[in-house]
Amino acid sequence: MKKFTIPCDFGGAKAPFNIYIGEPADGKHPLQHQASWLSRERGGTIPSEVMDSFQKLADIARENNVSFEELCVYALGTTSESSSGDSATSS
Repeated sequence: MKKFTIPCDFGGAKAPFNIYIGEPADGKHPLQHQASWLSRERGGTIPSEVMDSFQKLADIARENNVSFEELCVYALGTTSESSSGDSATSS
């Protein structure tokens, strides 16, 4: 699991928020549950362009039979900490 920090909208104010990337289930948006939780519990939203970008990366990973987590790290060009302590981060 990889951690990325993205700017989210909280009532018009942008603030960094950590999201966690794993291998998404087929037919599910990779940030679906986190976006729902953020909205319900914190009143925030993940920007649509971020949602779209992660969906495109998930589609590419599936089409090419590669790891979604690793593709995200590669595509975003930086690394952050994963939950297992490995390095891989982004902003």
